[in-house]
Amino acid sequence: MAGADGDDSLYPIAVLIDELRNEDVQPPLESLATVEETVVRDKAVESLRKISQEHSPVDLEVHFEPLVKRLASGDWFTSRTSACGLFSVCYPRVSSTVKAEIRQHFRTLCSDDTPMVRRAAASKLGEFAKVLELEYVKSDIISLFTALASDEQDSVRLLAVEACVSIATLLPQEDLETLVMPTLRQAAEDKSWRVRYMVADKFSELQKAVGPEITKNDLVPAFQNLLKDCEAEVRAAAANKVKEFCENLPEDNREQIIMTHILPCVKELVSDTNQHVKSALASVIMGLSTILGKDNTIEHLLPLFLAQLKDECPEVRLNIISNLDCVNEVIGIRQLSQSLLPAIVELAEDAKWRVRLAIIEYMPLLAGQLGVEFFDEKLNTLCMAWLIDHVYAIREAATCNLMKLVEKFGAEWAQNTIVPKVLGMANDPNYLHRMTTLFCINALSKACGQEITTKQMLPVVLKMSNDQVANVRFNVAKSLQKIGPILDSNALQTEVKPVLEKLASDTDMDVKYFAQEAISVPPSHSSLFTPLAAVILEPQSPQRTTSLLAT
Repeated sequence: MAGADGDDSLYPIAVLIDELRNEDVQPPLESLATVEETVVRDKAVESLRKISQEHSPVDLEVHFEPLVKRLASGDWFTSRTSACGLFSVCYPRVSSTVKAEIRQHFRTLCSDDTPMVRRAAASKLGEFAKVLELEYVKSDIISLFTALASDEQDSVRLLAVEACVSIATLLPQEDLETLVMPTLRQAAEDKSWRVRYMVADKFSELQKAVGPEITKNDLVPAFQNLLKDCEAEVRAAAANKVKEFCENLPEDNREQIIMTHILPCVKELVSDTNQHVKSALASVIMGLSTILGKDNTIEHLLPLFLAQLKDECPEVRLNIISNLDCVNEVIGIRQLSQSLLPAIVELAEDAKWRVRLAIIEYMPLLAGQLGVEFFDEKLNTLCMAWLIDHVYAIREAATCNLMKLVEKFGAEWAQNTIVPKVLGMANDPNYLHRMTTLFCINALSKACGQEITTKQMLPVVLKMSNDQVANVRFNVAKSLQKIGPILDSNALQTEVKPVLEKLASDTDMDVKYFAQEAISVPPSHSSLFTPLAAVILEPQSPQRTTSLLAT
């Protein structure tokens, strides 16, 4: 059986080889466009589309268009699906007679007996419409669009929704109401949730395509229904579009439409039974504050934000916190601070480490918005606690977070607030926490500057060279190499050099290796650490000095 499977997988290549050997050879891409394997067919069609651009109009009619016709009338559905992707690339550059033939072939495929072919035609309907003359868009495409949007297969109907966006942009405003909207209304209420989902997913694009008047009369009630849909997937897709939909409403009555029609639905979604719906809404709801302004935000949106900050689903709380900058612009973040803090603390201690990681990544943003006093009072302890988390990725992110906070609040703040706590961890009984001290020093040294690094951090690093755990000692060597360029030459010569020499003769092989690497910097890194190497290399070691200078 394995052998048979292997032969089947090579079948497309065997077909190609046979075709190339045949004296009456057909184009190889045509053969590949008919094979059963979808990936091969798609690649063949992609290549044929590129090749068509290289043909002159005459060659298109003589060579390329007959190929498209052969594929379109092939016995196997595979060739007919491939043909659907080729009509639009040859149509604009052929004669009117050939254009008429192409349109007829496309019409035929749109009503093909095989659903896969109708799906392929529906997926290319919008693309084909874009290259047609307007008269044929009205006479041909609209009828095909209506038929495909009523197809018995929901997988065909949902692709027709996608085509609706392209078709609507091509038609004059006066034709949209009669030619497109009946079909779109039908799709928005389709019995299949997958079709309604597609309408919700494409709603912002549809809104732009049909314009403000139709949006006000037709799309607003349709959007309300999608936000209240019985299927959670549809509600989530619609909730995701709330901000975009509201932004694109006509300015003259935007606020009235949102407050009257959209906000009541949004309030219901805040307490939806499905967490994906709530999470989707939480990722965009903060954006409504910039649209509705300060008074409406305080009166109507603030209670919703506060409710979401207390939601049992961590993703909901996280999405609200990650979009705080929107509401901060309008009303300032202080209004949320009382509810914000418990939400942050819960997320910081969440059982899922990825949730903890996400809140750490937003901490510098929060710190900048809340200010240094609030941060020191409420969040500083939290940031330090992450440094001793049992997950390495959290400790690493917490270290990076401290560096960003120092860049935001300055070296003096670091010296008074962060550095003493970090250095205190050097005496922790857990060697992993002692190593975190070194990682923090590596990250903070540049932001803190030479004086703080030399006077406060360096003594702790040097003391840790006597640690009983080899992992700590070799990280001391790596830290000295990292902070070397920041230290002054006197400290390098009198303090760093003796310690590295001692570590270079350590009993542990890894400690020796990293200490020697710090002393004699590898050529590929010499440009980074030349100040360290130049000072601590002994003058009587001509071989090492020469190799460094030679780089």
